[in-house]
Amino acid sequence: MLKVFKTITASMTVAVLILFIAEVADAQRGRTPKPSGVPAEIQVTPYKTTMIADGKDEVLINIKIIDSKGDSVPGVKIPVTLHITGDAKIVKIYNAGDINSLAHTDSTWQITVATSCRLVLQAGRTLGHIKFEAKADSLYPGSTEIHTVQPGVAHAVTTGKYVPKTVKGKILGADISFLPELESKGIKFSDVNGTPGDAILIMKEHGFNYIRLRIFNAPANAKGYSPNKGFCDLEHTKQMAKRIKAAGMKFLLDFHYSDYWADPQQQNKPAAWVGQDFTMLKKSLYDYTVNVMQSLKDQGTTPDMVQVGNEINHGIVWPEGAINNLDSLSQLLYEGIKGVKAVSPSTAIMLHIALGGQNAESRFFLDNMAKRNVPFDVIGLSYYPKWHGTPADLKNNMADLAKRYKKQVMVAEYSQLKNQVNDIAFTAPGDKALGSFIWEPLSTWEGIFDRSGRANDYMNVYPGIAKQYLDDE
Repeated sequence: MLKVFKTITASMTVAVLILFIAEVADAQRGRTPKPSGVPAEIQVTPYKTTMIADGKDEVLINIKIIDSKGDSVPGVKIPVTLHITGDAKIVKIYNAGDINSLAHTDSTWQITVATSCRLVLQAGRTLGHIKFEAKADSLYPGSTEIHTVQPGVAHAVTTGKYVPKTVKGKILGADISFLPELESKGIKFSDVNGTPGDAILIMKEHGFNYIRLRIFNAPANAKGYSPNKGFCDLEHTKQMAKRIKAAGMKFLLDFHYSDYWADPQQQNKPAAWVGQDFTMLKKSLYDYTVNVMQSLKDQGTTPDMVQVGNEINHGIVWPEGAINNLDSLSQLLYEGIKGVKAVSPSTAIMLHIALGGQNAESRFFLDNMAKRNVPFDVIGLSYYPKWHGTPADLKNNMADLAKRYKKQVMVAEYSQLKNQVNDIAFTAPGDKALGSFIWEPLSTWEGIFDRSGRANDYMNVYPGIAKQYLDDE
């Protein structure tokens, strides 16, 4: 199971990983998935995962009973146990009357969920993590992790004035970093008619014009992303970059700044950087960025855009760059940005946050980067409905961010609701909408190729999207 687990889990939250492991375990035990319309899981959607530890800050959490397809199950009433670990308390449960009349302790509540319910969680004054869990008999549990912070006084990383670069042209992109690993296992790709071909070229023929690749510092380490094999290291990235450019497509490079997956639940520094003081840590991050960028430039495959970190709303390179250390985080991001610009001044910089529908937290993060004068060009959002709200939440967030920060915005990761998400991703107001990157469509969730490598009906969605939004490019 671990091999499968490492192949499919990318920048998803811990909740995704737990659910996937449970589904794999069920399959291995021969269990039949519950049919559509039958309660299968408790979905927990928080509207902030960063809170101020002031005893006042509150977050709205939505709880929903969903089936195996992720759809809401109407007409059900299910007893649910809520458990809180950390300094926080429930202060309101909508449509529940006096919450003190409900069975509860300081950390555990017993409620009945009629299809869905909303509640308000209030942070205490302790810095750290809050874990919120919702469990019910025979259903997969739902959970979220919230980081509590004290922002402190902001110190700018530079006094220089930065004019954001405008990325020209719309983006219909995909992260296909798994491709070399899949090909190494013998998977051959073909179009919808079964005609063999290069997966990159097949995607280009269906409208894609941009490819995103993640890179890890030392993934071949024993505790790295790809022990001994080193997939998604610099050499594999260089090989893939050549294929991307040869196909006439553009290239987004996603630095994880870790030997393993970096996401809101884990941003562990590379093993080679452990024990360094902060000055040396900044230098290591800068030098590594320069080395990767120069290696790609030397072979004629300079990235057109770079993410300095992956889903960084809880920071990078923990603990120094954790979200509670906003000054240190901004300095580390600045070292990455300087490293990119030292090699390729024309390359656009994206800050990528996993907050598709979480407007308040998006503003908290971006406001604090603005206060510290972190220079960047593009706001990238992850959007998975289960964790990031409704399409309306995504649309409202993108509209607000585009207007508020006067920067281009895009969906840097998604999988489901392909037409709906792309309609939003290409139409944020003020001509600031850049487009989208679907996450790993070769092999996961609603992939555009089936398990044998043949393009499927999901692939057929993209020519229409390209015609609607890219034909004028």
